Amino acid sequence: MSFWKKMKRSDWVFPTALLSLYGFFANCRPAEPFLTPYLVGPKNISEEVVTNYMFPIWTYSYLAVLCPVFLLTDLLKYKPLIVTQGLFLVTNYLLLCFASSLTAMTYLQFNFAMVTSTDVAYFSYIYSVIPPERYQRATGYVRSAMLAGYTFGATLGQLLISLADTSYFHVNTITLGIVSVAFCISLGLPMPQHGMFFKKKVEVSTDTLKEVTDAFGAEMDLGKQATGTCCDWGNIKTSGGKMWGSLKESYSSRRLVQWSLWWALATAGYGQVFNYVQLMWDHIEPSSTSSVYNGGVEAVCALVGAAAAFSVGYIRVQWGVWGEFSLGVFSAIGAGCVFLMGLTNNIWLCYAGYAIFKASYMFLITITMFQIAVNLSMECYALTFGINTFAALTLQTILTAIVVDSSVLGLDIVTQFLVYGGYYSTISLLFLIQGLYTVCKHYRKSTEETNTDRPFAILEDKYGADGHDLRPQNVKEQSAL
Repeated sequence: MSFWKKMKRSDWVFPTALLSLYGFFANCRPAEPFLTPYLVGPKNISEEVVTNYMFPIWTYSYLAVLCPVFLLTDLLKYKPLIVTQGLFLVTNYLLLCFASSLTAMTYLQFNFAMVTSTDVAYFSYIYSVIPPERYQRATGYVRSAMLAGYTFGATLGQLLISLADTSYFHVNTITLGIVSVAFCISLGLPMPQHGMFFKKKVEVSTDTLKEVTDAFGAEMDLGKQATGTCCDWGNIKTSGGKMWGSLKESYSSRRLVQWSLWWALATAGYGQVFNYVQLMWDHIEPSSTSSVYNGGVEAVCALVGAAAAFSVGYIRVQWGVWGEFSLGVFSAIGAGCVFLMGLTNNIWLCYAGYAIFKASYMFLITITMFQIAVNLSMECYALTFGINTFAALTLQTILTAIVVDSSVLGLDIVTQFLVYGGYYSTISLLFLIQGLYTVCKHYRKSTEETNTDRPFAILEDKYGADGHDLRPQNVKEQSAL
């Protein structure tokens, strides 16, 4: 039997390998770190238009499509959304390569919002096609493939521009070819039999109807009947009830609510920094007059962030006690890095600040996801993931509308980063105070329990826990007299 046939027969190797390949090619985008230099350079769009008009459209579009896409992902059983993501990726780079009008570049922001919103299908698909005992290994492979693709793409883009002197246009055409491969791979993914919430009932209904047909000899259109059971109102109502039960389970714990709160707050700030950092780099050292190292920096940041996330598995800490304090400390580090990026005129200090900021976020978000997932079922975690992402995006949209959008404040890029630094400082202060309270409460409770657990400590020292007299023989005789 060939290697390929063995893979297809496996209950988890084939879908995991295929999804990992898709993740690698879909995230291998050499042109992405150079999007801003490409728009303000060859596309001849001003920095103000990119900052205050174009990029906010992506945020608004992302918020608008995220909730419908999240529900459709489970209803349509993941694969159609992954194929859609691959198609929008191809469209994205077709527009970047061959369209030049401001209208086309504006639509590009909506198009990319569709790409990012369908990430939920990529992360959830694998859990619907493999057995639960393979979840941990498969998750590692899928996430590693995504990271490897992103790192390889950023490195390739930097090498093409710095060493091969390739134009931004040709880097985008190379990226178009790579994401086209990803789209072709997505077509070969196995179709899941059911989602997490919208369970398929075709098999049961068909068997039942066939038994009735065999028993009574009635002529029934089994295909039509079976199709009607897949997405009828009863199934949707049941799925809605299941979602509501998962929602109550997910947010019934005060600790999980606090972890989710940090997730939403910090991810909103991280998204703003990530979206506009290229504009900051271009402001400090314009790409039209200086060498650009965006790809190399993004590759290094990806590796540093991965190392920080990987280290979480080897850190032994009572996260229930020290978790909130850790969130406060590392959020303070992130705030300092954002202030550094906003205040420095040295591009290398700005690069370093971004690398540390991204590593601290990756470290904390990994801890947060683990702490939330460890006590929840897969359905509850998927719902929590979607709700937290939606909350983060809502906050990010509010930040964008007030700080960035030209119809409100329309701040310049430096002032924006100072605002984001203040935003992270507020998060840090909030969780530092709560963390100190939690630590003090824990140790005070531990001290009280130690004192109450041994009320007869003096007698135990004298007679032992089992009641036997532990005193020397001469002392016993004197006590008897």
